[in-house]
Amino acid sequence: MTNTEIKTKNQPKKKAANIQVDKLRTFEGHPFKVLDDEDMGSLIESIRQQGIISPLIVRAIESTDEYEVISGHRRLHAAVKAGLSEVPALIYPLDRSEAMIAVVDSNLHRERLLPSS
Repeated sequence: MTNTEIKTKNQPKKKAANIQVDKLRTFEGHPFKVLDDEDMGSLIESIRQQGIISPLIVRAIESTDEYEVISGHRRLHAAVKAGLSEVPALIYPLDRSEAMIAVVDSNLHRERLLPSS
């Protein structure tokens, strides 16, 4: 078995879906702010014109038909402002601890992080 096969086997199985925005919840304790600033205005306009190009990353909330956003809080906010009723998402089978790590990890590459106060 090659390293690539091992890495692929150990990764959680994700599922692509379009999810109603009213079924999505912000990750509790999300450490970064979503601002209604000029950049958000640009993102809203982009989504109006092109839709969401990069899907949100979510996890199912246990015992519900809802999902918690792991990555894509800004895209979700902009999609709601743009009037979208559903968004594309990748659903990962993560527990709460894995999800918290993924939330932080997914924001490490951003140039301008805005920690919540």
